[in-house]
Amino acid sequence: MSRENITMKGNPLTLLGKEIKVGDKAPEFTALTKEMKLFGLKDMDGKNKVISIMPSIDTGVCSLQGIRFNEEAKDLTSTITVTISMDLPFALNRYCENKGIDNAITLSDHRDASFGMTYGFLVEESRLLARGVVAIDKENIVRYVDYVKENSEQPDYEKALKVIKDLDKQ
Repeated sequence: MSRENITMKGNPLTLLGKEIKVGDKAPEFTALTKEMKLFGLKDMDGKNKVISIMPSIDTGVCSLQGIRFNEEAKDLTSTITVTISMDLPFALNRYCENKGIDNAITLSDHRDASFGMTYGFLVEESRLLARGVVAIDKENIVRYVDYVKENSEQPDYEKALKVIKDLDKQ
């Protein structure tokens, strides 16, 4: 889905940065792990990647999204699963401990919004990330993008997971 007409509870949102599209070369970004270490696309070289993007892990929809992708990650053999938000690394650490998130890497984009700007998910009105999913193959080519139209709703898991599972077999 395109990032046109993205809303939060019906209110229009302005996304900053360049829209990422299927077929694009995935751009480098840096974010912080829950251990406060820099982490980016280069740290996943040679693997397929699924990036689950959310506004904040402290909301019900985001928490469910994080849990779902963490659960799906345990069955993927050649794919790294990443969950990214603007939450502080301390909040991500607490979330992972409380929810048993141990298959997905959680990243904080709060420091300089590198991911949000580079992938076009940064919300101007709130400085949070819009909800979405990006799948990238081993050669760093974008194979799936979903800018979720209504940020208070979950992504289309089945559509995203079909692409991700097909990539994982390669």
